[in-house]
Amino acid sequence: MSLPVHLVATLAGVAAGDVVEISGDEAHHAVAVRRLRVGEHVVLTDGAGTSARGVVATTGKRVFTVEVAEPRHEERQAPSVTVVQALPKGDRGELAVEVLTEIGVDVIVPWAASRSVAVWRGDRVAKSHAKWAATAREAAKQSRRAWFPTVAPLATTEDVVALLGEAEVAVVLHEGATEPLSAISVQGSVTMVVVVGPEGGISDEELASFEAAGVRPVRLGREVLRTSTAGLAAVAALLAGTDRWS
Repeated sequence: MSLPVHLVATLAGVAAGDVVEISGDEAHHAVAVRRLRVGEHVVLTDGAGTSARGVVATTGKRVFTVEVAEPRHEERQAPSVTVVQALPKGDRGELAVEVLTEIGVDVIVPWAASRSVAVWRGDRVAKSHAKWAATAREAAKQSRRAWFPTVAPLATTEDVVALLGEAEVAVVLHEGATEPLSAISVQGSVTMVVVVGPEGGISDEELASFEAAGVRPVRLGREVLRTSTAGLAAVAALLAGTDRWS
């Protein structure tokens, strides 16, 4: 059975035999909700490449400690993958973040596309971003990721164009594209960006801006996927030909 994973601020410099304290909401959920007990084996991670197996040494109301047994560090995998995700309606945003995290995406960029049904304004910007970040954190723990993804601030179309200009491989999913995604080859330690449009589709103006930045419009196939799952399908297809999945 897989061991439970708990996030800590840092594991830098931690060695076998050291005792690490976990407090706050992470500890409260473990002790009060999951009923963590002394002697239980767990995995700690800092989400920045380092994880450590250990045994629970003590527990309190909102705190527990773990004696570390096996610290290890993993280097970031290549290529680096960023997905620009147009804001979906309802809870489909969290679904998109969850599956993109599970598949290994490094950066998720919420995008306020012109045809997005959902709109983040005022207090909703911070609240919605926090929900996406929390979803990514929990999905990263569930999928045993050594490096947790970053959920970037809400992006405008101009922000996305600037991001695409810096990418070595960049594609935008578009049902009207003539080039299939399978024609895209991703090799080596490149930075890759995939743009996923909203339910209403990418506007002609947005598509023109992306193409001017050097982006290649591509199609997945004859079917039209939901915005919350299109990124998953595209990233899976692209990673299948890389060392990350070999």
